[in-house]
Amino acid sequence: MAKREIDLLVLSDIHLGTYGCHAKELLQYLKSIKPKAVILNGDIIDVWQFSKRYWPPTHMMVIKHLIGLITKGVPLYYIPGNHDEMLRKFKGFQLGTLKICNKLSIKLGGEKVWIFHGDVFDVVMQHSKWLARLGAIGYDTLILINRFVNFISEKMGRGKISFSKKIKNGVKSAVAFINKFESTVCEIAASNDYKYVICGHIHEPAMKTMVTEKGPIRYLNSGDWIENLSSLEYTDGDWKLYRYQDDPVAQSVVLKSSQIRKESTKELFDSLLAEMKLVQK
Repeated sequence: MAKREIDLLVLSDIHLGTYGCHAKELLQYLKSIKPKAVILNGDIIDVWQFSKRYWPPTHMMVIKHLIGLITKGVPLYYIPGNHDEMLRKFKGFQLGTLKICNKLSIKLGGEKVWIFHGDVFDVVMQHSKWLARLGAIGYDTLILINRFVNFISEKMGRGKISFSKKIKNGVKSAVAFINKFESTVCEIAASNDYKYVICGHIHEPAMKTMVTEKGPIRYLNSGDWIENLSSLEYTDGDWKLYRYQDDPVAQSVVLKSSQIRKESTKELFDSLLAEMKLVQK
């Protein structure tokens, strides 16, 4: 299968290590594309809820695929989010084409682009981390229940539903928070002469033009791989909001059973070590 070429891929909020993560679908997507550069914009591995009891083979395969891109010389920028914030202390770390940074400022098509996770604007995150963690656990439980309900619903010939989307869309304070988040981000980006601002964090994929006092600014959000299964793609000077549900090519990618077999801890460690040695060369 010929892979679709992408100049720049932006992924965020994968939450590897949680029940809600759609690692299999993400892997199918990654195997269907050929990015020239990748930006991981936070919450890739969910350290908050990480459990040794739950780490499926497909989750490790996503990690191995990303490391494989590094071994091939593909630039990969890792911007930590609040769920993997422990990596922020390694800001500036480089290994091969991998670089860890807390934010990224680049130029695309002659325009300044500001890329960061977005939790810095989350008041709950900044002032009540225990509450944010409690909310994350509740969200993961809701997603787990939701997946079970959808399994039954599909068996009965009905469509899928999203509990969290219904809650977010139905609660005025949640809608207001998202709107405030987007407008605040854009106001600050515009005041610093950026034309584009790219975030993750709120699990709300978007591509829109926001009007600020300093002029219009393009706001983009890569969404997540819990509910929306989305990313941002930049190719030939154009941004596109990708959704897995609209991509029959990725959905048709077959993962061989031999590839997703459960490896022992030693096998996983040895394979990752072998990959990392290739990166260091």
